[in-house]
Amino acid sequence: MKNKALEYHSRFPKGKTKVVPTKPTETSYDLSLAYSPGVAYPCLEIEKSPELVYEYTNRGNLVGIITNGTAVLGLGNIGASAGKPVMEGKAVLFKKFAGIDVFDIEINETDPEKFITIVKSLEPTFGGINLEDIRAPECFEIERTLDAQMSIPVFHDDQHGTAIICTAALINSLELTNKKAQNLKVVINGAGAAAISIAEMLTKIGVEHENIFMVDSRGVINDRRTGLHSSKLPFIRKTSANTLEDIFPGTDLFVGVSVANVVTQAMIKSMANNPMVYALANPDPEISYPDAKAARNDLIMATGRSDYPNQVNNVLGFPFIFRGAMDVRSKVVNMEMKLAAAYALAELTKEPVPKEVAEAYGLDHIEFNHDYIIPKPLDARVLYSVAPAVAEAAVKTGVAQIAYPGREEYKAFLANIMAHQREKLVGLTI
Repeated sequence: MKNKALEYHSRFPKGKTKVVPTKPTETSYDLSLAYSPGVAYPCLEIEKSPELVYEYTNRGNLVGIITNGTAVLGLGNIGASAGKPVMEGKAVLFKKFAGIDVFDIEINETDPEKFITIVKSLEPTFGGINLEDIRAPECFEIERTLDAQMSIPVFHDDQHGTAIICTAALINSLELTNKKAQNLKVVINGAGAAAISIAEMLTKIGVEHENIFMVDSRGVINDRRTGLHSSKLPFIRKTSANTLEDIFPGTDLFVGVSVANVVTQAMIKSMANNPMVYALANPDPEISYPDAKAARNDLIMATGRSDYPNQVNNVLGFPFIFRGAMDVRSKVVNMEMKLAAAYALAELTKEPVPKEVAEAYGLDHIEFNHDYIIPKPLDARVLYSVAPAVAEAAVKTGVAQIAYPGREEYKAFLANIMAHQREKLVGLTI
């Protein structure tokens, strides 16, 4: 795998992305329109009416993926340059799944205030900012500040992407197990960006905040702990449990956003009836899928891996969330938009799955059950489900800056984008 991956990235042209002109450049006249003297006319129009930048440039379809490389995948603080292959990879996913163009920007700056200043200064370039692989707790301050100071959506996918997909999975898991969100005991192993965002979103669908127990590298966040960062203070619990093993008995939902092999079969056996385990550490989960399923036959199991059922994959979220947000020129991605994405994913799971989607995963048939609680990443219907839900939530909450054409017309516009990407433009506009 290592040699194949290195060869894949190094073959000509290097890396995974490139810039391609979208207008003719074959003649001198073409070039005179693209650059001098023709380019002066849109410049002057934009100077008079700044919103025309969305008419005459690619800003409305351009996301900046921005990182400082302090928390890259499972690799940690490897630096901005070493994180660039990941950012290029993310760019590929934006383009493939939602037709969104990307500039990846790797910044050599770990000071949050300086990083904020740099990113804020880039606002004229982009329709949205995807913050990526920035360590906690700095990521909280960075996103919160940029969100307040910029008029384009700023979204830290490491926080919210996983939370949205987990929330969709739980909505469907509750239906399958006939459990109520307000009655759940939830244990989250890991207390970083994803964990805290997951906890927040789960409360929005009815999970009681006091019933969420968070465990970091030092153990359960309880009332005997000292020196906790402010982001962890809301999760202090009065409990005698000190370790993950201590807190596990009676748990309904376990969410792992931590490290491999910290959960045993005995711990799985100690959970409540019809337990739910989302073991999301990659590439190796907190407990392996086979071990967990062998421990309980009433278990709903999800991982971050593509080779087992119920893959919690952020690609089910971010391309379509940005698509919907930018197409109505939303100022932010608010909680209502995130919840709209989660509910759209949950609903789509219960619709009949096209045969070609099942075949793409080597299956004869896929239907809503314990082994299918969230859509498959290669299901093209996700775009037409999530993006409209997000756009509509933006309009409903008053953060959209242009009109929404209605769901059917918007879905036709999305189809046009994807057809254009396949060089089969069908001539629709929005």
